[in-house]
Amino acid sequence: MSASTIASTIQHEPVLLGQTIVVIGGSAGIGFETARLARAEGAKVILTARNPERLTAAASAVDAQSTAVFDASDPAAIERFFRGLPRIDHVMVTAGRPYYGRLADIDFAKIRDLVGEHLLQALYVARSAAGKVRPGGTLIFMGGTGGRRPALGMSIAGAVTAALPSLTANLALEIAPVRVNLIAAGFVDTPLSAELLGDQLEKRRHQLRTTLPIGRVVGPADVAALAVHIMTNTALTGATYDIDGGQQFVAA
Repeated sequence: MSASTIASTIQHEPVLLGQTIVVIGGSAGIGFETARLARAEGAKVILTARNPERLTAAASAVDAQSTAVFDASDPAAIERFFRGLPRIDHVMVTAGRPYYGRLADIDFAKIRDLVGEHLLQALYVARSAAGKVRPGGTLIFMGGTGGRRPALGMSIAGAVTAALPSLTANLALEIAPVRVNLIAAGFVDTPLSAELLGDQLEKRRHQLRTTLPIGRVVGPADVAALAVHIMTNTALTGATYDIDGGQQFVAA
């Protein structure tokens, strides 16, 4: 075997071979791309989502081992889902969406649910998954970087952004040796971003391309690559990993 053949074999060895990954919110965007990459790296994939049609399509695209339809903000549904699982290796949680609004316009009934999706959901998942994830595996939660910069309409997003790193660090101690980590993303070009921005999407893309230090827009594949790295590097726990192309450092 030549040196080039050996190098090629090493380079293409699947890093998640034989492992099982659960992606909560895996029917689109970051969750789907993480599932796709994990599958390409040899993992078995279990997908969940609220929308059965989108979930079926996503599961077919990544050859998912199984799927489950439920609302990830429902603690009883999360508990039932994990109770029925075999032992798994990693959990990625991408369900939920940000809330933007000025104080005078805040819908308090709505934000109770949305804050729960980000904070209480992490607690629900951690409690239910702790006994199912193998030692050295990880729970990965999704947060953001945009809320670190105070601005009008960012009260709720800012509060959640500040809370998630602390929650992650504490959970990493509570459920060790299962690892707990947080990915904090800036703008990511996903279907959710398109839904939130509407006809302003292309303008936002152009703005980011011309101002970000990396010279391009962050995509779901970038976040998926980080997630798979966190899964495979067993020295990582209790930490927050920013991925925003340098968005925090420029007026973007």
